[in-house]
Amino acid sequence: MMLKMTKYLQKCKECNRYGLQNPESKCRYCGGQLINPKPPKFSLTDKYAKYRLKYFKEEFDKKFK
Repeated sequence: MMLKMTKYLQKCKECNRYGLQNPESKCRYCGGQLINPKPPKFSLTDKYAKYRLKYFKEEFDKKFK
């Protein structure tokens, strides 16, 4: 039986290294926060699109304005 490790593989926001998911979501190298490196699957009937768009607009304004 083969496990899908991509489900558990996460990327550190600080050092950009990959590590396995753990209960604290902390990087074992630098202690930074682990995040999911893959974007969500695309769907035409995305019920969370308006929230995601609002979030990305806020992040864009923080970085470039």
